[in-house]
Amino acid sequence: MYAQTRARTLADLAGGATWMREVVLVVGTSIAIGAVAQLEIRLPWTPVPVTLQPLAVFIAGAALGSRRAAAAIAAYLLQGAVGLPVFAGGASGVAHLLGPSGGYLFGFLPAAFAIGFLAERGWDRSPVRAFAAMCVGSSLLFVCGLLQLAVYIPRDQLLAAGLYPFVVGDLLKMAAAAALLPAAWKLLGRTGAALGVGDRVG
Repeated sequence: MYAQTRARTLADLAGGATWMREVVLVVGTSIAIGAVAQLEIRLPWTPVPVTLQPLAVFIAGAALGSRRAAAAIAAYLLQGAVGLPVFAGGASGVAHLLGPSGGYLFGFLPAAFAIGFLAERGWDRSPVRAFAAMCVGSSLLFVCGLLQLAVYIPRDQLLAAGLYPFVVGDLLKMAAAAALLPAAWKLLGRTGAALGVGDRVG
């Protein structure tokens, strides 16, 4: 039943599913997330940097779908864990993953999966539903981030350090993703229809 009702994602318009295409999508996305992580802003009152990573994760989840997006995030986390400088500011290593900001990195995985899951049900086709999907993903991201940050920050300072400074920025990122995705469908969806690519998979 799932295979019959799952809507196509933007990545499905790229052509037939081959192992090479899947590898390119997953690895390419993981590299892109690592690249945007290098554009960071450090705030003096929190160990968590401001980056464009959430925007990249939101778009990846919707464009790739749940399983591909989760695989891309897992690949990204593995790259950082083994020592590649893909975390914010060129950081890397298991110690960074277990540090104050590590929960947000782990939170990318459920966030991308959830957004992808909703995109597979057509939530990325309209700005309102796309924004709602981003809200779900962002909520999961913050829950994971705050849970780990709570190990390092006193409870009465937790929200001021791990939530409040990022709310406005994340709302803007979610709004941008929610506007871009339906627009991409209008452009690429017509191309897919011309090529005989339907909205459903069997």
